[in-house]
Amino acid sequence: MIFTKMHGLGNDYVCINCFRERVEDPSGFARTLCDRHYGIGADGLILICPSKVSDFKMEIYNSDGSVAGMCGNGIRCLGKYVYDYRLTGKETLSIETKSGIRNMHLHIQDGKACGAMVDMGVPRLNAHSIPILSEKDLVINDPIEVQKKNYRMTGISMGNPHAVIFLEEINGISLEETGRELEFHPRFPERANIEFCHVTARDRMEIRVWERGVGETLACGTGACAAVVASVLNDLTDEEVIVKLLGGELSVRWDRKVNHVFLEGPAVKVFDGVL
Repeated sequence: MIFTKMHGLGNDYVCINCFRERVEDPSGFARTLCDRHYGIGADGLILICPSKVSDFKMEIYNSDGSVAGMCGNGIRCLGKYVYDYRLTGKETLSIETKSGIRNMHLHIQDGKACGAMVDMGVPRLNAHSIPILSEKDLVINDPIEVQKKNYRMTGISMGNPHAVIFLEEINGISLEETGRELEFHPRFPERANIEFCHVTARDRMEIRVWERGVGETLACGTGACAAVVASVLNDLTDEEVIVKLLGGELSVRWDRKVNHVFLEGPAVKVFDGVL
């Protein structure tokens, strides 16, 4: 089986072309391949599949084998793969995901895709649809407690659940402890991705991400989108923001006229391999 290792700002994936390969047990396969000591090592597994409703279908599995509904960095890697390996000559693509169809426009340089602008769709704010257990319809600046510490979160779904927390300082937090406990907090029936954010200007912020089923990652595309939506809802930033993550920067814009979030960033091939 041939695979390709790719990443978006260090958020790395093993990509399998399912037009020619067959994966029998993708959850177990993801756990094996993504192990950083006994496998290839990655945050997740991406299966690039045929689709009856769009150009391609993306199936994505976290490193613990759980299914991810959507991935902003992963979908850019898929776009680079299908263009560079000549599965398509189109620069504008529609991709079927578990969270719906997403459209993206590839950035081409020297005949290869180097990144993309992705329409990440409509941010879901209703607590039930995220899901977050709440008596209120919207979870904005809502208190939550872990380890006897009180935080305030804003809940958003970008195809997967996010809880965004704004702090004055994010580098001193132990995400291994706090992030894990928040991920499994009883208020999140399907667990949640957790973003710790520090706003530095109306158009810039820094975030650290604890990704559901993975742990702390160098970048998270849906997390960056959720953070910007949350910052606008809390009147901390404007609608277009540069988001600085551990692995680099993403550009996020929430166009409130059409109520869609747009994400722009790079995609990089690391290497090809054979299993």
